[in-house]
Amino acid sequence: MVVVGTRPEIVKMAPIVRALEESSLPYLLVHCGQHYDYEMSQQFIEELELPKPDYGFKVKAHSPGRQTGKILSLIEKVVKKTAPKLVLVEGDTNGVLASALATVKLSIPVGHVEAGLRSFDLRMPEEHNRRLVDHISKYLFAPTDNARKNLENENVWGTIYVTGNTVIDAVHQHLPLAERKSTILKKIRFNKFALVTAHRAENVDDPTVLKNFMEAFAAAPIPIVYPIHPRTRKRLRQQKIWNHFSASENVQILPPVGYFDFLILMKTCKIILTDSGGIQEEATAPELQKPVLVLRLSTERPEAVEAGFAKVIGVAKEEILKAIEVALSQKKDLPQSSPYGDGSAGKNIVEILTSEIYHHL
Repeated sequence: MVVVGTRPEIVKMAPIVRALEESSLPYLLVHCGQHYDYEMSQQFIEELELPKPDYGFKVKAHSPGRQTGKILSLIEKVVKKTAPKLVLVEGDTNGVLASALATVKLSIPVGHVEAGLRSFDLRMPEEHNRRLVDHISKYLFAPTDNARKNLENENVWGTIYVTGNTVIDAVHQHLPLAERKSTILKKIRFNKFALVTAHRAENVDDPTVLKNFMEAFAAAPIPIVYPIHPRTRKRLRQQKIWNHFSASENVQILPPVGYFDFLILMKTCKIILTDSGGIQEEATAPELQKPVLVLRLSTERPEAVEAGFAKVIGVAKEEILKAIEVALSQKKDLPQSSPYGDGSAGKNIVEILTSEIYHHL
């Protein structure tokens, strides 16, 4: 059983689903319902030409505890009903933790795709989730040697495999589709721009940090294109600063964009500013190769920093502006290859499932 629940999980599991389609392994696709609105999820599944989920749920936005409990209960029912031999989850969301817990409590093994990432920042709910899931998983698919070392340092019980990260496969498989289908550039007001995303709770739920971001974007030395997360829009309205910033000449705010549109924006922009983990990885794909300024105090993607793609710049207005200036003035060549693998992670994982794991289940 392959479980997804948010847009990034769908993107990162897509190469595994495609590899499963080509293999002889029977599988079920389940949407646990964490991102339940059409824009965030179903649209993605259709865009990526993936099979319709065999089971799908809609979980209304609750407190994190209630959301986790609700998904746990729903996944438990499906796992009981279908009795899979193995459940694959990906990443570090509440839905991933809930799905893994439900599975383990029914004595069915969990495989964790993208295991071993660590920010060492316990203010992040994702850090709790990924650590817990790693420690209850039987099979750990670590994207890099660095992730493998983290798991070994924590003495996890499961078996570790280093596979590369499926996000690089996803860029490779999807960019040609995006170039055929996306018309997003017709909507962009600027020829040269920086692409921004910011949605993490520890950033957008902090009024000072959010104001810092918006003031930095308005004053940036390059125009900003900002597809805005519903959560961020809500916070800007609550703080009574939405009208001011949505009228900024230097910032073009877009509604949430589909994955194909986002790939094209990444390919076209000069630099990326983000608090997302996945985007730090995607930007290293040979087809994209973009410098990334990380709007956080820490990152669980040190490989992108070590390879020269990403720089953690914090959340202060002056630091953000200074980092943009430096990034735009530097003309350094980025590495030709990604630290996250060569785009065959999905095939690698299915190969391991077929040759090493499935016969023992």
